Amino acid sequence: MTEPAAGPPSTARDGRLSYAIFQLARTHRGHAAAMLRAMNLHPGQELLLMQLFDRDGQTQSELQEGVGLDHSTVSKSLRRMQDTGLLTREPAAHDRRVMVVRLTDAGRALREPIADMWRTLEEISVRDLTAEQIETFTASAYTIERSIKDHGRRIPAAE
Repeated sequence: MTEPAAGPPSTARDGRLSYAIFQLARTHRGHAAAMLRAMNLHPGQELLLMQLFDRDGQTQSELQEGVGLDHSTVSKSLRRMQDTGLLTREPAAHDRRVMVVRLTDAGRALREPIADMWRTLEEISVRDLTAEQIETFTASAYTIERSIKDHGRRIPAAE
Protein backbone atom coordinates (compact mmCIF):
# COMPACT_ATOMS: atom_id res chain seq x y z
CA MET A 1 0.00 0.00 0.00
CA THR A 2 1.41 3.37 -0.92
CA GLU A 3 0.63 6.43 1.15
CA PRO A 4 2.18 9.85 0.71
CA ALA A 5 5.65 9.94 2.26
CA ALA A 6 4.51 12.11 5.15
CA GLY A 7 1.38 10.04 5.72
CA PRO A 8 -1.76 11.48 7.26
CA PRO A 9 -1.55 14.00 10.11
CA SER A 10 -1.34 12.40 13.54
CA THR A 11 -4.96 13.27 14.34
CA ALA A 12 -6.09 11.30 11.26
CA ARG A 13 -4.00 8.17 11.87
CA ASP A 14 -7.02 6.31 13.24
CA GLY A 15 -8.98 7.39 10.18
CA ARG A 16 -6.55 6.54 7.38
CA LEU A 17 -9.25 5.44 4.95
CA SER A 18 -11.37 8.54 5.59
CA TYR A 19 -8.33 10.80 5.18
CA ALA A 20 -7.40 9.03 1.92
CA ILE A 21 -10.98 9.52 0.65
CA PHE A 22 -10.79 13.22 1.56
CA GLN A 23 -7.46 13.64 -0.24
CA LEU A 24 -8.70 11.74 -3.30
CA ALA A 25 -11.97 13.67 -3.49
CA ARG A 26 -10.18 17.01 -3.14
CA THR A 27 -7.63 16.17 -5.83
CA HIS A 28 -10.21 14.68 -8.19
CA ARG A 29 -12.60 17.62 -7.75
CA GLY A 30 -9.78 20.10 -8.29
CA HIS A 31 -8.76 18.48 -11.56
CA ALA A 32 -12.38 18.26 -12.71
CA ALA A 33 -12.91 21.93 -11.78
CA ALA A 34 -9.99 22.96 -13.99
CA MET A 35 -11.45 20.97 -16.88
CA LEU A 36 -14.87 22.55 -16.30
CA ARG A 37 -13.43 26.06 -16.23
CA ALA A 38 -12.24 25.46 -19.79
CA MET A 39 -15.97 25.08 -20.67
CA ASN A 40 -16.96 28.12 -18.57
CA LEU A 41 -18.73 25.88 -16.05
CA HIS A 42 -18.53 25.74 -12.26
CA PRO A 43 -18.26 22.37 -10.45
CA GLY A 44 -21.71 20.83 -10.05
CA GLN A 45 -23.19 22.56 -13.07
CA GLU A 46 -22.12 19.65 -15.25
CA LEU A 47 -24.11 17.30 -13.01
CA LEU A 48 -27.26 19.35 -13.56
CA LEU A 49 -26.62 19.42 -17.30
CA MET A 50 -26.06 15.65 -17.35
CA GLN A 51 -29.44 15.14 -15.65
CA LEU A 52 -31.05 17.34 -18.31
CA PHE A 53 -29.21 15.55 -21.15
CA ASP A 54 -30.90 12.35 -19.98
CA ARG A 55 -34.31 13.96 -19.44
CA ASP A 56 -34.91 17.54 -20.45
CA GLY A 57 -37.82 19.44 -18.91
CA GLN A 58 -37.37 18.41 -15.28
CA THR A 59 -38.56 20.46 -12.34
CA GLN A 60 -36.02 22.08 -10.05
CA SER A 61 -37.06 19.61 -7.33
CA GLU A 62 -36.41 16.64 -9.61
CA LEU A 63 -32.98 18.02 -10.51
CA GLN A 64 -32.20 18.65 -6.86
CA GLU A 65 -33.09 15.06 -6.01
CA GLY A 66 -31.15 13.73 -9.00
CA VAL A 67 -27.88 15.43 -8.06
CA GLY A 68 -28.29 15.21 -4.29
CA LEU A 69 -27.58 18.90 -3.61
CA ASP A 70 -29.52 21.29 -1.40
CA HIS A 71 -32.20 23.62 -2.74
CA SER A 72 -30.19 26.85 -2.47
CA THR A 73 -27.17 25.37 -4.29
CA VAL A 74 -29.31 24.05 -7.13
CA SER A 75 -31.29 27.27 -7.40
CA LYS A 76 -28.14 29.41 -7.49
CA SER A 77 -26.50 27.13 -10.09
CA LEU A 78 -29.58 27.12 -12.30
CA ARG A 79 -29.84 30.91 -12.09
CA ARG A 80 -26.20 31.27 -13.18
CA MET A 81 -26.71 28.77 -15.99
CA GLN A 82 -29.83 30.59 -17.14
CA ASP A 83 -27.91 33.88 -17.11
CA THR A 84 -25.24 32.35 -19.36
CA GLY A 85 -27.85 30.99 -21.78
CA LEU A 86 -27.48 27.26 -21.07
CA LEU A 87 -31.06 26.68 -19.92
CA THR A 88 -34.43 28.24 -19.35
CA ARG A 89 -36.70 28.07 -16.31
CA GLU A 90 -40.40 28.66 -16.57
CA PRO A 91 -43.42 27.97 -14.38
CA ALA A 92 -45.12 24.61 -14.92
CA ALA A 93 -48.55 24.61 -16.53
CA HIS A 94 -50.03 22.55 -13.67
CA ASP A 95 -48.59 24.74 -10.87
CA ARG A 96 -47.08 28.19 -11.42
CA ARG A 97 -44.92 27.78 -8.28
CA VAL A 98 -43.08 24.81 -9.83
CA MET A 99 -40.22 25.72 -12.15
CA VAL A 100 -39.50 23.52 -15.20
CA VAL A 101 -35.93 23.56 -16.47
CA ARG A 102 -35.11 23.07 -20.14
CA LEU A 103 -31.84 23.10 -22.04
CA THR A 104 -31.17 25.71 -24.71
CA ASP A 105 -29.20 24.90 -27.86
CA ALA A 106 -26.09 26.21 -26.07
CA GLY A 107 -26.74 23.84 -23.17
CA ARG A 108 -27.33 20.86 -25.47
CA ALA A 109 -24.07 21.68 -27.27
CA LEU A 110 -22.17 20.87 -24.07
CA ARG A 111 -23.22 17.19 -24.10
CA GLU A 112 -20.17 15.91 -26.00
CA PRO A 113 -17.62 18.21 -24.32
CA ILE A 114 -18.88 17.07 -20.90
CA ALA A 115 -18.85 13.40 -21.96
CA ASP A 116 -15.28 13.91 -23.23
CA MET A 117 -14.30 15.54 -19.96
CA TRP A 118 -15.62 12.60 -17.91
CA ARG A 119 -13.92 10.15 -20.27
CA THR A 120 -10.60 11.98 -19.92
CA LEU A 121 -10.95 12.25 -16.15
CA GLU A 122 -11.65 8.52 -16.00
CA GLU A 123 -8.59 7.70 -18.13
CA ILE A 124 -6.40 9.84 -15.88
CA SER A 125 -7.90 8.33 -12.72
CA VAL A 126 -7.54 4.67 -13.69
CA ARG A 127 -4.26 4.95 -15.59
CA ASP A 128 -2.31 2.82 -13.06
CA LEU A 129 -5.14 0.45 -12.09
CA THR A 130 -6.11 -2.96 -13.42
CA ALA A 131 -9.68 -3.70 -14.48
CA GLU A 132 -10.11 -5.75 -11.29
CA GLN A 133 -8.85 -2.88 -9.13
CA ILE A 134 -11.27 -0.51 -10.83
CA GLU A 135 -14.22 -2.82 -10.15
CA THR A 136 -13.16 -3.41 -6.54
CA PHE A 137 -12.62 0.30 -5.88
CA THR A 138 -15.93 1.28 -7.47
CA ALA A 139 -17.87 -1.33 -5.48
CA SER A 140 -16.08 -0.30 -2.27
CA ALA A 141 -16.75 3.39 -2.88
CA TYR A 142 -20.50 2.77 -3.30
CA THR A 143 -20.52 0.55 -0.20
CA ILE A 144 -18.85 3.31 1.84
CA GLU A 145 -21.28 5.90 0.46
CA ARG A 146 -24.26 3.70 1.42
CA SER A 147 -22.83 3.14 4.91
CA ILE A 148 -22.40 6.87 5.49
CA LYS A 149 -25.89 7.67 4.17
CA ASP A 150 -27.45 4.91 6.30
CA HIS A 151 -25.65 6.22 9.37
CA GLY A 152 -26.86 9.75 8.63
CA ARG A 153 -30.46 8.54 8.51
CA ARG A 154 -30.12 7.01 11.97
CA ILE A 155 -28.87 10.22 13.61
CA PRO A 156 -31.82 11.98 15.27
CA ALA A 157 -32.40 15.57 14.20
CA ALA A 158 -31.17 18.24 16.58
CA GLU A 159 -33.93 19.29 18.96
